[in-house]
Amino acid sequence: MANGGIIGPVQDPVIQAELVTTFTGNGTFTTGASTTVVRALVIGGGGGTSANGSGGGGAGGFRCISCISVSGSTGYPITIGAAGAANPSPQTSGGAGGNSIAGFPSNPITSAGGGGGNWGAGSAGGSGGGAGGCGFESPGSNAGGAGNTPPTSPSQGNSGGSSQRNQGGQGAGGGAGQNGASSVSGNGGKGAVGSASNITGSCVTYSGGGGGGSGGPANEGGDAPNGGGGGRGGSNAEGLCATNGTANTGGGAGGSAHNPTTRGTAKSGGSGFVVIKEAEVKSAPGVWSMNSVYEYVKDGNWTN
Repeated sequence: MANGGIIGPVQDPVIQAELVTTFTGNGTFTTGASTTVVRALVIGGGGGTSANGSGGGGAGGFRCISCISVSGSTGYPITIGAAGAANPSPQTSGGAGGNSIAGFPSNPITSAGGGGGNWGAGSAGGSGGGAGGCGFESPGSNAGGAGNTPPTSPSQGNSGGSSQRNQGGQGAGGGAGQNGASSVSGNGGKGAVGSASNITGSCVTYSGGGGGGSGGPANEGGDAPNGGGGGRGGSNAEGLCATNGTANTGGGAGGSAHNPTTRGTAKSGGSGFVVIKEAEVKSAPGVWSMNSVYEYVKDGNWTN
């Protein structure tokens, strides 16, 4: 019987093992001897924030790609995006998160770092940083930073929230799952939700945006998102400091409150993360074609 250019008694492939490799720092991914295709989750580093009034940091880009062609027993470079730095200078911008990269020559995957939360207009990134500071010293309304920058398909992230004229609160950082919330009546916007993957064997949410900091003394900071590692915004009314993004989630940092005390302290984003899943394949007795491997993956037998 002819199949994929091979003549003989065609057998279905036998999966020897599904192997998951995680990277929390830079390294090299080496394929198994019989591996020909992998799946990868690549999360960029989350954006940081600045002091004394800041929008939330944008989440790192979220990209999950299937059916990446590889060669057996071959090393591929992995880069983990650094956390966006906290900027202790008041009323400026937090640091952008670093890009995470899975260096497959057939399909290199880059997830951009999240934009830094700002006192002025937010910064662009995998997900955009929130705007901050409007209504006190910062003039006018400020737009959140653009997400999905540079653009990918599907989108790797969303835009940050804006701040409103004469209200003082800060917008939230964008997340992989939604845009960051804008400030309302001086209260910081809630951090944007991330996106979930079960590539590790457990369902985990990554790339959540940071909540925006509060404006006046009676205002509250934006809550952290429900999953995704984004930090909460500093809150004057509740006496709470902002929090960092969680390491190896790509979460954005919480924005600082408009306050010269510790509630106005800048925070850092969460570092990036890379996961690669491979299926080592061995032949059953007889001959099987690469079409069999392709159909096995396409039909959903190899899941996340």
